[in-house]
Amino acid sequence: MTIATTEGPLKRGAVQPGERALAPDLARGIMLLGIVLSNTAFHLWAAPRGPSGWQPVDGSWLDHAVQFTMIMALDLRIYPLFAFLFGYGMMQLYLRQTAAGTDGRDAARILRRRSLWLIVIGLTHAALLMSGDIIGFYGVLSLILGVAFLRRGERALTWGIRIGIALILLVSAGPVVAALLRGELGTFGDAGAEPGFKAYAPDEENGLTAAGIRLETGLFITFAAAPLTLVGGGYVLFLLGFRAARHRVLEEPGRHRTLLRLTAVLGIATGWLGALPAALAHTGVLRVPDDMQSESGALTVLRDVTGNAAGLGYVAAVTLFARWWTTRRPRRGATAVAAVTAVGKRSLSCYLAHSLLFAPVLAAWGLGLGAHLGSATMALFALAVWLVTVAGAYVLERAGRRGPAEVLLRRLMYGSRRA
Repeated sequence: MTIATTEGPLKRGAVQPGERALAPDLARGIMLLGIVLSNTAFHLWAAPRGPSGWQPVDGSWLDHAVQFTMIMALDLRIYPLFAFLFGYGMMQLYLRQTAAGTDGRDAARILRRRSLWLIVIGLTHAALLMSGDIIGFYGVLSLILGVAFLRRGERALTWGIRIGIALILLVSAGPVVAALLRGELGTFGDAGAEPGFKAYAPDEENGLTAAGIRLETGLFITFAAAPLTLVGGGYVLFLLGFRAARHRVLEEPGRHRTLLRLTAVLGIATGWLGALPAALAHTGVLRVPDDMQSESGALTVLRDVTGNAAGLGYVAAVTLFARWWTTRRPRRGATAVAAVTAVGKRSLSCYLAHSLLFAPVLAAWGLGLGAHLGSATMALFALAVWLVTVAGAYVLERAGRRGPAEVLLRRLMYGSRRA
């Protein structure tokens, strides 16, 4: 396939190293650790599941401690963080182009091309390795939201955010409140539903059959779940990212300290308190009906809704740390911060590398190691995988090279001359 260049209307190419701020890249690097840890549950394909259908229920006290921590701090909390950063980076790219003199329509066209290629990359990733891919999912969302809001003013963004919040409360929380008023909260949900990890096919021994299941799931997530997210208001994190980028919140945290502090404290507190009942129920401390704990039950809905606040809180906390780091310049830990930031700069490559290191080793169609690990040992395996990508990203950073997936995506977007 020939990649056409885009010399004409664009006044500049991809972002240069000197233009990057610490906070977004550092947050992406930490986010990838959260994603790889959160994804460990479905790789434990031989473990017994409880009513929630996701985290295992067996293991030692250490396994239960890991499960409790996952439910509290990571599950349904890292993807909102990703959505915000995705929207932030998208608006950053648009603003850089227009600031250089590119017409807004041409800048938006480049982002549409990026979204379409992300859908292709995401579906390929889903079919080959990981059906729960988020690249194609956010490719669809960015395509639709880019058309609807990228070139619109602050008023349109404000109304889009307000409508999104209202939809979240109405579509997600509304049925739970109605069940509570009817006295049916304990039976709201379906504990007998097939566990969600089955859609990832980690327990399928036949590689071709597993690939078919993964592709089917990937197509559903990309072309059905993404539009449903728009209907349910889940796009609001994207738009908050758009708005924050326009005000340079992550690049200039000193101007937004009060906002960032409030968001960090209130967001994380809301997210963790919202997940606490589910974590206590999963570990047996809190006794509730099985339907209530299920993937469609009231505790999961509460955890999902409050996860949006936690994601924003995490972004704010990392941004405040980045501001402290850049102003005080402490010597100890400089290499660690630089290495994690290098991961954030190569987030697409590292995200794909996680699946490449996970799936063939853990799945039943591969070496099948997932059947022999518990929650704690799987978390250690995930941490090791993330550290491998940290080391690789740092080597590339020292050599002044981008990640391979970033190089490919830039060439697809801009053409070989501008990438």
